[in-house]
Amino acid sequence: MANIAFIGLGVMGYPMAGHLKRAGHEVCVYNRTASKADAWVAEYGGRAAPTPAEAAAEQDFVMLCVGNDNDLREVMTGEQGVLQGARSGTVIVDHTTASADVAVEMAGLARERGLGFLDAPVSGGQAGAESGKLTVMVGGEESVFDFARPVINSYAKMLKLMGPAGSGQLTKMVNQICIAGLVQGLAEALHFAQCAGLDGEAAMEVISKGAAQSWQLENRHKTMLAGEFDFGFAVDWMRKDLSIVLDESRHNGARLPVTALVDQFYADVQAMGGGRWDTSSLIARLDREK
Repeated sequence: MANIAFIGLGVMGYPMAGHLKRAGHEVCVYNRTASKADAWVAEYGGRAAPTPAEAAAEQDFVMLCVGNDNDLREVMTGEQGVLQGARSGTVIVDHTTASADVAVEMAGLARERGLGFLDAPVSGGQAGAESGKLTVMVGGEESVFDFARPVINSYAKMLKLMGPAGSGQLTKMVNQICIAGLVQGLAEALHFAQCAGLDGEAAMEVISKGAAQSWQLENRHKTMLAGEFDFGFAVDWMRKDLSIVLDESRHNGARLPVTALVDQFYADVQAMGGGRWDTSSLIARLDREK
């Protein structure tokens, strides 16, 4: 069993840290809003620390799950950041969805201090975090990955090393490109079925057994038909992720016309007041235009 700090107790980090505690690890948590850390300790045990540096002190692993590049830099390199408290040999596992550039930057800073670093963004949403069945795509050194694998497996159903630092983030970008296109396609299919006078749910039942099957279809078509979006992965966060994707594409030369278009469709949803709606709310902009 390991001594672990978990920093960032949002809708993903809170249950992920819980799985580590249930697995028997000693877990210390930090969250910018201290009341969230106190609630976690009340539910799972362990302890809370007042700063990232204190949370990271004397730990074998430090897991991070924060908002974006700036949040990651602050929690890593700030005056009370992880790099100020972590001892040599500690492995930092960053589950934030961020840019590949910041992953390479943080890996370099960690290496200078004798620390391991893995960029390890996740897919599976809140439901996957709560059930402990996340997909984790990892960038970093193989020896560090092998050392961290048993710990990460506490909340992973799929865990794979994709290459050197930054490769995990690049793979997450591939994931978000796929999701953006799938959700838009599903929104258009449901919208078309309704306009054609079909029973949308019956249509989904039929096509879900063929080549159109997807996680999005299986898990989102009913709430899309009902116009229910107050749950899941927020549009605001998807636009943050797609901005990272589109920025990276400008550097590597990838042409992403559909992704760029869907990003603008999500901007329409934000303008409708749906910034905190689930990403499946793309159908709402189509229904509005009927």
